[in-house]
Amino acid sequence: MTYNNKNSDQMESIHLPVDQSVNFVDVDRYKDKFLFIPLGGASEVGMNLNLYYHKGDDENGKWLIVDLGICFAEPEYPGVEITLPKITFIEERLDEIAGLVLTHAHEDHLGAVAYLWHKIKCPIYATNFTAEILKAKFREMGVNEETIPINVIAPNTPTQIGNFSVEMVYITHSIPEMHGLMIRTPSGNIFHTGDWKLDSDPVVGEPTDENKLTRLGNEGVLAMVSDSTNIFNPGSSGSEGELKESLTKLIKKSSNGLVVVTTFASNIARLKSISTAAQEAGRKVVLVGRSLWRMYNAAINSGYLDDVECFLEPTDIKGIKRNELLVISTGCQGEEMAAVNRIANHNHPHINMTKGDTIIFASKIIPGNEKRIYALFNKFCSIGVEVLSEMNEFVHVSGHPAQDEVRRMYEMIRPQVAIPVHGDRLRLHLHAKFATSIGIKHAVEVENGSVVVLDKDHPQVVGKVLSGYLVVDGKYILDGKSPILRDRREMQQHGIIFIVVALDHKRGIRYSRVFAPGILDIERDKPFFQTLTAFISENFGNTKIKNTNMDSKKIALKVKNLIKKERGKTPRVYVQII
Repeated sequence: MTYNNKNSDQMESIHLPVDQSVNFVDVDRYKDKFLFIPLGGASEVGMNLNLYYHKGDDENGKWLIVDLGICFAEPEYPGVEITLPKITFIEERLDEIAGLVLTHAHEDHLGAVAYLWHKIKCPIYATNFTAEILKAKFREMGVNEETIPINVIAPNTPTQIGNFSVEMVYITHSIPEMHGLMIRTPSGNIFHTGDWKLDSDPVVGEPTDENKLTRLGNEGVLAMVSDSTNIFNPGSSGSEGELKESLTKLIKKSSNGLVVVTTFASNIARLKSISTAAQEAGRKVVLVGRSLWRMYNAAINSGYLDDVECFLEPTDIKGIKRNELLVISTGCQGEEMAAVNRIANHNHPHINMTKGDTIIFASKIIPGNEKRIYALFNKFCSIGVEVLSEMNEFVHVSGHPAQDEVRRMYEMIRPQVAIPVHGDRLRLHLHAKFATSIGIKHAVEVENGSVVVLDKDHPQVVGKVLSGYLVVDGKYILDGKSPILRDRREMQQHGIIFIVVALDHKRGIRYSRVFAPGILDIERDKPFFQTLTAFISENFGNTKIKNTNMDSKKIALKVKNLIKKERGKTPRVYVQII
């Protein structure tokens, strides 16, 4: 499917074959069961999308959607920065969708909403800060947020959504208003954790109310669907308060030049920590990056940064000494269009780094992004900038739980079934093993598309439904298996050759022109270009071109074989006969 999110009435569709080797299941066979289906975030870290089904008193039952996020694109999608979950399964059941609940405002949990809501058009439920971020994202995409049914709900107050009673339960994370969900049904209660950690000094917001979580566990919980991001890590994830002290020391030490700190735009606690550290070091703070300003404004509107000194725009820094400035910038994961990348390449209009300056990557190096991030490290080192990251300094604490925190959550909630999500297959497997090792009766391993029957005695995966990836390609959204991406990968790997063949009035070849970007050098390979045009004339010069489609394929095949013989490459060859 290809969607133009700017104009949903003029959408192009690409219908792709379904992989028949997958054990697809007819979900209608299980309409009397309590079901859970992850469509994203159960085969990767990010792109979270979860579905719960309960029949209740409805003839057809209702589906509850929890989160709808994005993910960084893998290298298999050249020219693409972000991926979205494929929502075909949801589109086929629009009449049965009760609503979409957002646990918090991180991109991997709500980033896909503005791209895909026009396909779902169901009510959205979130707390105030998360709703503010979502509205801002709709505005940026040219959508009037007043037309979107965003319902702001209060924490700790059950809200009836279709056949589900949903209560938002505050848990500490790296962004304000992260809420786990207590989902109550006559068939059992589900605790959906969202992203979380147990932080006694969270900088922004209150510590997790463990008494509240214990009381929820006392109600009886059928299953806990929980974060697996840091299941590798023993101990605990660390406190944002401890990190604030470390950042203060590092910024004070960097007294001679400009200091740039890059972090996740959504980490409001980190913004406050950096701002406090900058003030103690006598520096004014500049925010660089649209997403940072979006988050900052939402935090101010929600009352989270009232005690932070106002940030400066990049245009406001003239006349201020470099050693009196601290820049907070987007791009900690090496994103090509982000501010830090532009600074590293000396093409930012306001921020320039020189020898003696310091850059702090106050973020985790997310698996899969290492190459881009290390490339940034090297660019800054080459101009004499001191690079501090989690590799050599204490500059980041995770917003996700390590093993001691996961153990504590299970002790409080005491579910009969553990369903790990928010991770790749290895993380989910290790989380399932960890859960059973500490006494959880059942652990169900899932992947995107798994259909889980929720049952206290025999929870099981009964098959799969269609899942997959969409990619944002400029102003369009393509299916991850789109022929466009397949061709792009092939061109990236093997190159491309364009041949224009001009016919005379007798339909013989008058002349040909060859273009070979990525295969041949237009100057160095002039002799070979001549060889190619001569080859076309020799092989087809005495032939009348009668069927342009068939004859263009013949020319392409001959040229492709010649390139393979002479250069050892197998490029895509296109022939245009005029």
